[in-house]
Amino acid sequence: MIAPGTPLFDLDNLGKLTEGVFITRPNRFVALARVKGTQVRVHVADTGRLEEILTPNRPLLLLKNRPGMKTNFTLIAAKMEEGWVLINTRLHAPIARKAIELGVLGFTPQHLKSEVTFGQSRFDYLADETYIELKGCSLVQQNRCRFPNAPTQRGVKHLKELMEARKKGFDAALLIMALRPCACFEPHPERDEAFRRTFFEAMENGVDFKGFHIKIEGNDIRYDGPLALCL
Repeated sequence: MIAPGTPLFDLDNLGKLTEGVFITRPNRFVALARVKGTQVRVHVADTGRLEEILTPNRPLLLLKNRPGMKTNFTLIAAKMEEGWVLINTRLHAPIARKAIELGVLGFTPQHLKSEVTFGQSRFDYLADETYIELKGCSLVQQNRCRFPNAPTQRGVKHLKELMEARKKGFDAALLIMALRPCACFEPHPERDEAFRRTFFEAMENGVDFKGFHIKIEGNDIRYDGPLALCL
């Protein structure tokens, strides 16, 4: 069992981070921000709406991009009332992998593979005989973590493939990583009815729900306890 506060990822591994301030988001992949009084283009590695996070004058944590790229920086985190919140889906995989290695699924796998093909999908992990699909959740409403914050055909497909894995005798789990504090998790009741319906169908057909919280402390991303399913 992982103890709260256990480090899962060191942000220093990314390089020197810079603080900026959010201005606007002209499209899903690009935001405009101010860094030391200068307007810069920022790559947003999260295609969700993020409307409650990316608001004018929101403090941002940014990583400088290499020369020649279309954007000057990449968005790493945004500062909310509770502190810095991770806003970069590319970092989800290594964080969750470390958590799985440390037992977040309820067991410590002897073998753990990433990006494993099954049927027409590619799951994030195979931990021993358990196929796992990871989703990061940054939307909090009414003290509930909710996913998705925008329609996701890919998410529905993954749930159906997890059910297929169960039919073929494997264990299967949907792993939700809560990026912000909340009381519990539920599939969003309004934003994607197909995902909500398929989520409960998957639970009824033996797909496990696993969830955990993370938080940023200093330069570390730390485990912050289990995430329960809302009743």
